[in-house]
Amino acid sequence: MDISHRTVLVVGGTSGIGRGLARRFADAGSTVVVGGRDTSRVDDLETVTIDVTDPDSVLRARDSVLAGHPDLDLVVTMSGVMLLEDLRDPAHFAQAATTIDTNLLGTIRVLDAFTPHLIAQGHGDFLTVTSGIAFTPFPLMATYGASKAAVHAYSESLRAHLAGTGVGVTELVPPAVATAGQEQVNPNALPLDAFLDEVIGLLTRTPTPHEIVVERAQPLRWAERDGHYAELLEQRSQPLSTLPGR
Repeated sequence: MDISHRTVLVVGGTSGIGRGLARRFADAGSTVVVGGRDTSRVDDLETVTIDVTDPDSVLRARDSVLAGHPDLDLVVTMSGVMLLEDLRDPAHFAQAATTIDTNLLGTIRVLDAFTPHLIAQGHGDFLTVTSGIAFTPFPLMATYGASKAAVHAYSESLRAHLAGTGVGVTELVPPAVATAGQEQVNPNALPLDAFLDEVIGLLTRTPTPHEIVVERAQPLRWAERDGHYAELLEQRSQPLSTLPGR
């Protein structure tokens, strides 16, 4: 994928991986708009306010971006939440609903908003974002993993639907990345700059891969194929012992 001289919208790009990607696209020579609920954290790129859980907000953001950038040709769907859950406690449903509404339905709302534009234009790309947890769950964040697995399946189907239109669909599969203090919580988290270096190297290959899976994410992505799934799942279930009453 060429990332230079593109017109890019990064939804959920006000922090972390999204903000890092937005800056890499800008550094490559692309025009970048960053979307999020709180755009005050971004002062070096154009911004648009968008709440992916609010259909009207998504449509307002679409109209605003396309009015200023009718040549938009790359949409990145970064918005997501990671919430801990105790599945023995039915009260976890509130976290589950929030997670699904943001991670899955929010992604679909953004894709739906811009699909007609890209098809009519005859070229462009979507970059969806899942997680290694989509393929090997982390049971303490059960619905997060389920939502990302759903985005993976949806991305595969969207790619099939858009075949022949000139619009591509690429899925980014991050591992744990050291953003927002995660390097203190998870000492194994991959430093953000190292992650972005590897992502850009993979993303700019020709032809563009359907999935961008950095080396650190590969054990999770391919655990079942490589025969390590049960062992990894058992290891990743150990933090459940930290829940109350366990």
